Amino acid sequence: MRRTMLFLPGNSPNMILNGGILGADSIIFDLEDAVSPDEKDSARILVSNVLQKMDFPGCEIIVRINGLDTPYWEEDVEAIVPVRPALLMPTKVNGADYIQTLSAKMALEEKKCGLEVGSIGLIPLLETTLGIENAFQIAKADKRTKALYLGAEDLTADLRCKRTKKGTEIFYSRSRLVCAARAAGIEAYDTPFTDVDDLEGLQEDALLAKSLGFTGKAVISPRHVECVNRVFSPSAADIEYAK
Repeated sequence: MRRTMLFLPGNSPNMILNGGILGADSIIFDLEDAVSPDEKDSARILVSNVLQKMDFPGCEIIVRINGLDTPYWEEDVEAIVPVRPALLMPTKVNGADYIQTLSAKMALEEKKCGLEVGSIGLIPLLETTLGIENAFQIAKADKRTKALYLGAEDLTADLRCKRTKKGTEIFYSRSRLVCAARAAGIEAYDTPFTDVDDLEGLQEDALLAKSLGFTGKAVISPRHVECVNRVFSPSAADIEYAK
């Protein structure tokens, strides 16, 4: 079950080392937004070394890599594929060709280190208007793709609107992403709720996401893990109905 995906900065040793005890179903080691350009190399090395030497029992490992429009992505793939995370999360995915280019590079690296081609999956981050409009094509672009994930902060900047807690401005994008993912037979994950201190607002946002069909939700704070896990866990009534 992947209810929560907790972002951890790839250049923060303390947070990375404690990632396995924070209660999230998945940990996202971030090499992109959380890391300044002058620390990209050190973050990449740190995450690679940690994944070589440490286990995170009960936690799925995801690594968010830099976008294909940057000079960092190929080095990210070369460093991270050999340490076998479950998934890579590419950023600002706009179309099927983006996924196909990345998948081809991953296949090269998998072959180099003796891994089965396709053994590492993808969870594309859709955070542009073009990405939302191409959501189904992205979802179907490659067999590696296991889910779609909505990134609302950059998306609202692209929409030229204000990001709000209520989320009216991203209702269409949420709905379109869920429909595309379900039509492609994969999962859909919601954007984080960014106010760390507003736990009531977090619960309302998570309940809305669940009602729209999302499988789970990303979080940026360990404080949000318990609430999101609870919202996206099946209730006793859900379990009884399934039986």
